Amino acid sequence: MIARFHNPITRAFRSEETVERVSEYRDAYASTRSNAETASMVAAYFRLITDFYEYGWGPSFHFAPIVDGASFDESLTAYEHYLGEALELQPGRKAIDLGSGVGGPQRSLARKFGCSITALNISEYQLEKCAEYNRKAGLTDLCSVLHGDFMSIPVEDESFDAVYQFEAVCHARDKSVVYDEIFRILKPGGLYAGYDWSMTPSYDPTNPEHREVKERIDYSNALEVIPAADMVDGLRAAGLEVLAAHDRALASDPGTAWYNGLESGGFSIRGLARSTLGRKLTTAVLRMLEPLRIVPKGTCEVHHLLNMAADSLVAGGRLGIFSPNYFCKARKPLQKP
Repeated sequence: MIARFHNPITRAFRSEETVERVSEYRDAYASTRSNAETASMVAAYFRLITDFYEYGWGPSFHFAPIVDGASFDESLTAYEHYLGEALELQPGRKAIDLGSGVGGPQRSLARKFGCSITALNISEYQLEKCAEYNRKAGLTDLCSVLHGDFMSIPVEDESFDAVYQFEAVCHARDKSVVYDEIFRILKPGGLYAGYDWSMTPSYDPTNPEHREVKERIDYSNALEVIPAADMVDGLRAAGLEVLAAHDRALASDPGTAWYNGLESGGFSIRGLARSTLGRKLTTAVLRMLEPLRIVPKGTCEVHHLLNMAADSLVAGGRLGIFSPNYFCKARKPLQKP
C-alpha cells in the first residue's frame, strides 16, 4: 500500500544540490521564453516540490469541491470519478493522463472503470514514483507510464479513446500547442475532459491586488493562469467540439471552499501538514534543523516557495478571482471539417 505520510525532504537529487536546484528554478522562471525552456523550468520545479506535495496532499495533486460533508480524500476521489464518468471510461478503452503527477488519479480511475491508462509526465522523478506505486497497487496490467512533454506527445495519431488532465495544462506556456496535441492523439469521436486553473470573470488586471495575487500564484507554482474563456476558445480552435464548460468550485458547500484544505487541513497528519498552522510549524522546525544540517541547506527556501503558493491560492480564492476547478469536456468530431 502507498504510505499515507511522506518525508517532505526531496529525494529527486542529492541533498547537497538543494541550493543549486532552487537557484536553477528561480533563474529558469525569470528567463523562460520558449516552450522548451518552459518544459525544463517545470521539470526543475517538480524536482523540488514533489515530496512536499505528497507529504501534505497524498498521491492526487489536485483540488476538489467539498460537498455533503465528505472528507478531503473522499472529495478528491469523487472529483476524479466525475471526470471518469464524463469520459465514458470502461474496460477496453484507452486513456492518457497528461501531466500525471505520481498517478493518484490514474490508479483511482483504473480501479473504478477498468480502463487502460497511460501516465504521461515530463518529470522522470514523478514517473518513477508513479510506476512503483502502480506496481505496489497491482495495477500494472491497466496502468503504464510514458516519459514525455505534452507539447509533443510521443505517440501516433489517433492513439486514444480519451484524454484527460488534472490541473496540468496550466503549466504550458503556449496552451494552444497542447490542445492541438490532444486533438491529434484522440480517435475520431474520442473525448477530452480536464480540470484546470483559471482566472475567473471577477479578475481585474488593472487592480494591483489582483495582479499581485496572480503573479505570486504563477511564480510559486511554475505556471501561467489564463481566463477560463481562453481555455474554451483554445479547445475550439484546435478543432474540438466543446460539450461542457463550467467552474466546479461553485459546487462546494458553503464554508468548505476548495481552498479549505490549505487553511484548516482537517483531522489527520496530512491535513495538519497542509493547514496554515501545520505549515507554520513545519517552517519553524525546518529553520531549526537546517543550521544543524539535519535537513539540507535550501530546504527552508523550498518550503517558503510552497507557503507562497498556498497563501496566494487562498487569497485568490477568497477574492473570488481564481479557481483551480474549471472543467471542460470536448469531443473530436467523427469527420474532419
